[in-house]
Amino acid sequence: MTPDEKAQSLGIDLSAYTPSPTLAPATRVGSTIYVSGHVSGGYKGKLGQDLTVEQGQAAARVCAVQLLQAAYTLSGTLNNLRCVKLLGAVNCAPDFTEPHLVINGASELIWDVLGKESRGFHARSALGFASLPLGVAVEVEAIFEVVGEG
Repeated sequence: MTPDEKAQSLGIDLSAYTPSPTLAPATRVGSTIYVSGHVSGGYKGKLGQDLTVEQGQAAARVCAVQLLQAAYTLSGTLNNLRCVKLLGAVNCAPDFTEPHLVINGASELIWDVLGKESRGFHARSALGFASLPLGVAVEVEAIFEVVGEG
């Protein structure tokens, strides 16, 4: 199954993406696509205070769906993409020590779509923050490489 087909089988509509009117959702330089930080929408609050790790993982997955959709807007397919790096920001209580577990929600979706042992295997940082824009729980950005273009 191709990455586009895998995304579809997971219920992800790659073309159902509404970009911000004021910011570029993604930009391409050579064979690299830089995807802006995407936020967890309806998931708001602090991990370790208002939300559980499991809710944070669901929020991170929402971000990852948007990352894939944004990359798709530039490439027209996920089939020729490799995820190079994710940076995850977690809005958390001061004593919360599990941002890495929260961002697993994004990493696991990337693995499911692009393959954990191949083009989905990526470097990653997961950081805790005192606050994030609009009070969202999670924000994730990504870097993809375009490979195998014909």
